[in-house]
Amino acid sequence: MAAYYEKLTTLFWVSENYLFHAFAWYKFYTLCREYNRGMTPEQKRIQASAVLLSALCIPSAPTSSAEEDGSHKIKSSQHDTFTKEKTIRMATLLGFHTRNPTREALLSDIRAKNVMADVPEYLRQLYAVLEEDCNPLVLVQKAKPLLDQLRTEIGNSENDSIEGTLSAYVDPLISVLLLKLMYALSKSYHNISLDHIKSLTDGLGVSFAQIEKAIISAASGAASLNVRIDHRANCLRFGDLSSGEGVQLESDTMRSQLTVLSKQLSKVCNVISPPDYESIATERKALYMEVRESVNQEHADMLARKEVIEKRKEEAERQLQEKIKEEEKKKAEAEAHARAEEERRLVREQQLREKEKQEKIKKELELSEKKNYLKAMGRNVDAMSEAELENVDVDALAKEHAAKAAKKKDDAERKVREVQKRLDYIVRAIRIEEVPLIKKQYEEKVKTERARYEADVVKKAERAKLQWQEDCKAKTDLKAFNVFGSMKEFEKAAMAGRIVAHKAACAEEDMNAERIAEKAKMQRARKRKEAEIRAKKEEEERQKREEEAKKAEEEKRRREEERRRKEAEQEEIRKKKEAERSSMQRERDSESNMSAAPASKDLDNATSGSGKYVPPSRRSGGNRWGDSSSRGGTNAWGNSSSSRSSYGGGRYEGRSGDRGGYGDRDRAGGDRYRDSRGMDGDRSRREKW
Repeated sequence: MAAYYEKLTTLFWVSENYLFHAFAWYKFYTLCREYNRGMTPEQKRIQASAVLLSALCIPSAPTSSAEEDGSHKIKSSQHDTFTKEKTIRMATLLGFHTRNPTREALLSDIRAKNVMADVPEYLRQLYAVLEEDCNPLVLVQKAKPLLDQLRTEIGNSENDSIEGTLSAYVDPLISVLLLKLMYALSKSYHNISLDHIKSLTDGLGVSFAQIEKAIISAASGAASLNVRIDHRANCLRFGDLSSGEGVQLESDTMRSQLTVLSKQLSKVCNVISPPDYESIATERKALYMEVRESVNQEHADMLARKEVIEKRKEEAERQLQEKIKEEEKKKAEAEAHARAEEERRLVREQQLREKEKQEKIKKELELSEKKNYLKAMGRNVDAMSEAELENVDVDALAKEHAAKAAKKKDDAERKVREVQKRLDYIVRAIRIEEVPLIKKQYEEKVKTERARYEADVVKKAERAKLQWQEDCKAKTDLKAFNVFGSMKEFEKAAMAGRIVAHKAACAEEDMNAERIAEKAKMQRARKRKEAEIRAKKEEEERQKREEEAKKAEEEKRRREEERRRKEAEQEEIRKKKEAERSSMQRERDSESNMSAAPASKDLDNATSGSGKYVPPSRRSGGNRWGDSSSRGGTNAWGNSSSSRSSYGGGRYEGRSGDRGGYGDRDRAGGDRYRDSRGMDGDRSRREKW
C-alpha cells in the first residue's frame, strides 16, 4: 500500500491535482510511520515536510463579501455540490477514508496527528505566514527568505517522488501566496496601482506576466475574485463594474456599513420624534380581533383538509399493498418454479458427475494396474502415451508377468542348488586334505604336553622336599624354645574369662527366650480372637449374600415365568392366526380346483416322526463322539461319569486335621520354648571344647 500511494503522489503531481497529491502524500507518510520501523529521523523529516508543503500548495479561495448575495450563492453552491460529489467519489475509490477531502480537513488532520513536530522550523513559519492573518504589505517580505531556504532543500531520491527534491513545491507555493495577496488587497483596497503590486511582489523571482496569469486564474476560478486589470489607468480595480448600481466592495465591513448607518439613524429618529404607541396598539388590537374571529373557521378547514388527505393516503396505501401482494405472489411462484427446476438440474448434474467419477476411477485403476505390470516387467511407463496404455491387454500382461516371475524364481533356485553343490564339493575336498595335517599336529601336541607334564612333576617333588625340610627345622626350633608350653598356659588363662562370659550370655539368652515365648503366646491368643471375630463377620456376610441371592433368584424366576406366560399367549395367538390363514387358503385353493400343497406342519411331521425338533446330542441317547450305551456311559473325553473320582481327592483331602485349630501352633511354640531352654547339653559340649 505504501508503494501504491507513493506512485499516486507522482501521478497527481504530474496531472497538477494538488488536492489528491497532498492526500496521497499524507497516506504514504502515515503508513511509513506506522509500519516502517527502519525509518531514520532524516527520512521522517523529509516526508513530513513533503506532506505539509503539498497541503499548502492546494489552491483555495477565501469567502468574499460578494458571495453573500442570494443569486451568487445559489450558482456557486450548485457548482460546488457537483465538484464536491465527484471529489468524494474519487477519494473513496483511492482509499483516502474521508468524507470531506478539502484543504482545511487535511491541514486539520496534520495538526491533529502532530506532523508539524517533524518538519523544520522555517516550514512552520511558512505555514503561519500562509494560513494566519497577515498584513498584505509585508506578506511577501516574510515569505521570501523562507522560500529561498526551501529552494536549497534537497530531498531523498528513494522516498521523494517529486524529482528527488522539495524545491519543486516553490512555484505552487508562490501561486498560493499571490492568490492570498490578491484576496488580502481586495479586502483593503478598491483601486491599487500595478507599480505598487510590482513593489509588493519584488523578491519572489517571478515576472509580471506570471503575476498577471495568477490574477486571471483567481478571477476565473470557481469562487472567482472580482478584479480587473486596467492597463490604461495602470491599476487594478476590485469589485463588480458590470452593473450600473455602483461598485460592490469585497470587504464584509464595507458592505454592511450602510446597514449599520441606517439602524443608527433609525434609533436617532425614534429619540427625536417618538412614534404614536396608542395608534399602533389600536391597530394591533383590531388585527388580533380579526385573527380570533377567523381562527375557528381556519381550524375547521384544516381538519377537513387533513381528513381528505388521510383518506387519499389510505386509498393510495391500499392500492400499493394490493400491488405489492400481487407482485410478491408472482415472484413467489416464479421462485418456486425456478427452485424446482434448479433442484432437478442439480440432481441431473449430480448423477452425471457420479457416473463420470465412477468411470474415471475405474479408468485410473485400470491404468494403475497396467503401469504396475509394465514397471514390474521392466518397461518404461513414462515414455508411453495414454493411448498406448489403453491398448495394452491386462490379462496378457498378467500372464506374461506370471511367466517371467516363475522363470525368475526357477533360475534363482537353480543357481542356489548349483552353489550348494559346489560348496559341498569344496568342503569335502578341504576335509580330506586336512586329515593327515590334523593327525600330525595332534601327535606333536601330545608329545609336547607329555614332556611338559613330566618336568612339572619333577619340580613339584623338589619343592615339596624343600618345604618339608624347612618345616622340620622350624619345629625343632620351637621345641628348643618351649613355645607349646607357653601356648597351653595362655590358652588356660584366656579360656577362664571366656567361660564366665559364655555363662552370662547363656543366662541372658534364656531370659530372652522366655520373653519371646510369652509374647508369641499372647500374639497367638490375639490372633485366635481376631480370627473368631472375622469368621463370625464373614458368616454373617455370607448369610446376607445368600439371602440377597435367594431374593434375586426368586425375582428372576418370577420375571422368567411372566415372560414365558406372555410368550405362550403370543404363541397361541400366532397359531390361531396361522390356522385361520391356512383354512382360508385351503378354501380358496379348493374353489380354484387346484391341488393343495402340504402344510409346513405336515412336512415337519413327515420329516421327523414326532414332529418335534431333537438336537443331535440327544438323538439315540448318544453324544458327539459316539453312542454312550456302547461305551458304558463315557463322556466326550472317553471317561465314564463315575471316573471323576479316579483323579484323587481335592487339595485339602486327608488334611482336615491340619486346616482347623490352633493346637499344632501351640505345640510348635512349646517345642520352640523347650528347644530354647535345652541348651545345657550344648553348653557342656562348649565347656569341654
